[in-house]
Parts: sequence; C-alpha cells; structure tokens
Amino acid sequence: MHVETSTLLLHSLYLVAIVAEAMTAALAAGRRDMDWMGVCIIACVTALGGGSLRDVLLGHYPLTWVAHPEYLGMTAGAALLTALGAPLMRRLRSLFLLLDAVGLVAFTIIGCKVAQQMQLPISIVLISGMITGCAGGVLRDVLCNDVPLLFRKELYASVSLVTGGLYMGLLATGLSPNAAVPVALVVGLAFRLLALRFNWQMPRFVYRDDWH
Repeated sequence: MHVETSTLLLHSLYLVAIVAEAMTAALAAGRRDMDWMGVCIIACVTALGGGSLRDVLLGHYPLTWVAHPEYLGMTAGAALLTALGAPLMRRLRSLFLLLDAVGLVAFTIIGCKVAQQMQLPISIVLISGMITGCAGGVLRDVLCNDVPLLFRKELYASVSLVTGGLYMGLLATGLSPNAAVPVALVVGLAFRLLALRFNWQMPRFVYRDDWH
C-alpha cells in the first residue's frame, strides 16, 4: 500500500516528539518531587494528552495510544531514563527546546489532518491542530501546579495557529500534502525558534484591583 511521504515524515517526527515531550515532562515532575509512578504518568499525559483530548472531543476513536499501546511504553521508558540521568539533562536544554518546537508544529499538522479527514469545518480543523499541539503541555502544567505556558506571554498557541492556517492555506491552493507539510513544518518551526531567540511575546493583560 502506498504511503505518502508527508505521512511518513509526520509519523517520524511524532515519535521523536513524544519521546522528547516525555523527557521534559519527567523533569517537570522531578521538580515537584513526584515518585516514579507520578513521573511516568505526567510523561504519558504530556506526550499523548493533546491527541487524546482532541480525539475525545471530536469522537475520533480509537485513541492513538489505545491503537498503539507501544507509545505508552516509549513515553514511560523515556521518562524513567530521564529520571535516572537527570544530572546530565540540564546540558541538553537547547536540544529540548528545539525538539519541543518540532513537536508543537508536527502535532499541530497531525491534529489538522485528523479533523480534515473527518470533513469538519476549517475553524474546527484549526482548533483541532491547536489542541493537539498545546493541550499536552497544559495538562502537564496543571498537574504540576504551574501556570500553563499556553496562558503566559510566550508565543506558543500563536505558532500552532499560524502553522495550521498555513498548512490548510497551502492545501487550498492545490498544493499536495507532500509539499504542504514540509513547508508548514519549516515555517512553523522557524517562527517558534525566532520567538524564543528574540523573546517575542504576546501582549499581557495586567489588572490590579485596588478597591477596598
């Protein structure tokens, strides 16, 4: 059976991304002094939670990790290896930031493809992409009692929205997925890395109630 090049590319990036997300989640769990079971759960929720939430909301079954239980083993194993080698991980911060950016754009396009295949409206397709790209990190931060990165000033959801919008726009022009996917990946990744490099931020709403 013929498999599109874009599908193989996204699948490869997906596997790399869930491992990287699991590793960064394990470090977040370690900062909260969680036990090893907690580390594994946080890692699996972070790596697979965005896609799971998307599938539940869209009624898209089976869930990815149900259809591919090996993904649970990959993410839990990566988390345990991270816990064992935690002292070395601080040297890999730049690599983790890069892989997180790759995961964000790859998850986004995967989420868009799922909703697109269900023939849902364009607005739902873009939201599906955002949920897939961002929700895992939100769940991680909530479980670790942190303010989710998505709700802070950093450009994260915006990158996801731009990536998904560009991908769908390219398809609308008649470009094939094999061409649209790499272009959207590169542009989205560049956007995220430039935002990190130059500290681009969203405007913040700051309100202090001084009434007594």
